[in-house]
Amino acid sequence: MATTFLSKTLGTPTDNNKWTFSCWFKRTGFESQTLIYSNDGSTSNVTEVAISDAAKMVFQNKVGGSTTMNLTTNRLFRDVSAFYHVVAVFDSSNSTEADRQIIYINGVRETSFATNNPASLNEVSTINSGNVAKIGKGNTSEYFNGLMTHVHFIDGTAYPASTFGEVDSTSGIWTAKTTPSVTYGTNGFFLKMENASAMGTDSSGNSNTFTVSGSLTKNQDTPANNFCTMNPLDNYFAAGTFSNGNNTVITSNGNYARNSSTIGMATGKWYSEYKVGSITGSGGIYIGITGDLATATSGNTGNSPFSYAYDSDGTKHFNGSSSSFGDSYTTGDIIGVALDATNSKIWWSKNGVWQGSGDPSNGSNPAYTVVVPSSTTIGAYFWSFSDNNSGEYFTCDCNFGNGYFGTTPVSSAGTNASGNGIFEYDVPTGYTALSTEGLNS
Repeated sequence: MATTFLSKTLGTPTDNNKWTFSCWFKRTGFESQTLIYSNDGSTSNVTEVAISDAAKMVFQNKVGGSTTMNLTTNRLFRDVSAFYHVVAVFDSSNSTEADRQIIYINGVRETSFATNNPASLNEVSTINSGNVAKIGKGNTSEYFNGLMTHVHFIDGTAYPASTFGEVDSTSGIWTAKTTPSVTYGTNGFFLKMENASAMGTDSSGNSNTFTVSGSLTKNQDTPANNFCTMNPLDNYFAAGTFSNGNNTVITSNGNYARNSSTIGMATGKWYSEYKVGSITGSGGIYIGITGDLATATSGNTGNSPFSYAYDSDGTKHFNGSSSSFGDSYTTGDIIGVALDATNSKIWWSKNGVWQGSGDPSNGSNPAYTVVVPSSTTIGAYFWSFSDNNSGEYFTCDCNFGNGYFGTTPVSSAGTNASGNGIFEYDVPTGYTALSTEGLNS
């Protein structure tokens, strides 16, 4: 969400002593404390569900400047590849002290806390008291950096996590119930965030629609189909700057920069696209795959025994050696990569044209027959790109199937992604987007 948030002035509550908040979120950055759900009463009177600067979940209430209740988990929320499901329950009318505030994560009640200070009996929560409710921001600049979907607020009822999610019988993964059976109460709402032109639309029947401040982009990346992104934790020299859900990366002019994806590929057929943005300085741009961590080795994509790249000068690279290959590319060009991890082959395209007379659909003329990563490395390949000069930097917008380059949708969606993912150009037959749905297929 970056500097974007949603807001709504709530009315007189059904029950200010009892409510339930539920949402799915995926972190894409690690700034200072970030707010998932809060209210705009004041810094002295506020209820918050937040991630602290120590990456812990905080569920607290402040009245008159004093923290009256606080649950802070020992669990850390640092996985940028995963969606989390949080359910926060406030029920100060409960005679059992430990049940007045409850946090569920992915269907399981949290029991290990760094701070465990329960609410007093019949304590009033400020979040449901006619204040401005905020999703993705607090009273200050503590914005949430990431993705959110299926945001529920229940006014007047305490519900368990099983109301909003369930274990998938096939995968064993905790998944969302798309139509939970709940009574929302006066201030209740359900924001699916599925309507690109009206992301704050309330689907609860209460018409508690939220106002969007900033630019909020609809994304194919959801708990039901979690897409690969670039990984800010695998960031050589800490040289990349990440945005747009970690799908836009600006490399640094202060040093070489190499970045890799959150999900790897050991078998299967996979496709991805990269749109080259502004380029500053001289040197090469390398787009491809790597089988070793950027933080574990020096050099560019294509500079190790488990790394392959297509250079912006038209050459191809493996293990530090280059050879002639295809057309050069520059700002505005879209580079496609097809990896057949099962048969150890890789191809590159420029603006929809496969280079080197290659054809991944029939398996002919691969750019390389790739070396299978050993168990002593990662054991899989990851999407990767880099610059090749400490005085050079460029912007790269990645499309791993979510249908966007940055915040701009693809101009004309291609075909054949095995029903998974939206790309600019036609996807080779049998190839798909790197996502949980793609992996499960």
